[in-house]
Amino acid sequence: MKKLDIVIVNWNSGEQLKSCLESIVKTDKTGFELNKVVVVDNASSDNSLFGLEEIDLPLKIIRNSTNRGFAAACNQGAKESDADYLLFLNPDTVLFKDSLSKPIAFMEKAENRNIGIVGIQLINENKEISRTCARFPTLGQFVSKIFGLDRLFPKLSYFMAEWDHKSDRFVDHVIGAFFLVRRQLFEKLNGFDERFFVYLEDLDFSYRAKQLGYSSYYLTSAQAYHKGGGSSEKVKDVRLFYSLRSRILYGYKRFNWISATFLTFCTLIIEPITRIVFAVMKGAFVEVIETLKAYKLLWSDIPRLILKGRKFE
Repeated sequence: MKKLDIVIVNWNSGEQLKSCLESIVKTDKTGFELNKVVVVDNASSDNSLFGLEEIDLPLKIIRNSTNRGFAAACNQGAKESDADYLLFLNPDTVLFKDSLSKPIAFMEKAENRNIGIVGIQLINENKEISRTCARFPTLGQFVSKIFGLDRLFPKLSYFMAEWDHKSDRFVDHVIGAFFLVRRQLFEKLNGFDERFFVYLEDLDFSYRAKQLGYSSYYLTSAQAYHKGGGSSEKVKDVRLFYSLRSRILYGYKRFNWISATFLTFCTLIIEPITRIVFAVMKGAFVEVIETLKAYKLLWSDIPRLILKGRKFE
């Protein structure tokens, strides 16, 4: 029987983590064995690990003394896996009965052997289908976002917001909130690139999987609840900082040096202006402060960031 390991990275997720784990208990496990569930805690301070051992799961908890970032923690949780499949699951998700059995059964079909990554349909707190898939971003798509053009013309975005997500299809990338991967593929790629602290590490993984001939697939026959935002809702300035930082790193990794440097210039000089203008137009003055704080962090990190970016091969 095929084995599944689940890896959950936790950082101050509170009761969401417990709800996520309890939902795993209730899932249908026909056709596979749940080998273990690994919770990697990145130095949480909210007591979110309390009482988890009482949940009826083959649970392993790894406690980090510092926040190692999402990519590194995922790799840490998957390090000793001997399962056939790895599921990277956000703590702000709640699984339904078929959330595990259906995607694994799908991947087990002989005709799907070249599908390396599967995501399922995610439902938000308003019971709507979240639009979670993405294209591999181009320089033009990043620049469109910087100027806010993607708000007027969704097809200019690398996020597939114009598609209703009501049908199965091959995609470039499925969201990392529910990221089911063949373990052998994960090992071939040496896991997530830990130079991404958080954000875009999953998209970079999907890109590298595609280069090896493995596809990503969006499956609608299985669903799960995903709140979105998670614990980062409490630190929106830090979240924006890491999002912008990962974009710059991605640019240096996937584009030529001139394009990556142009992207960096637009991100540093133009985007703070467009973000502040849009925030003022909608009266979101708190967002202005968050943007200024994020850019203060980004500017202080730029020398190290560009040096790290130029080391990408």
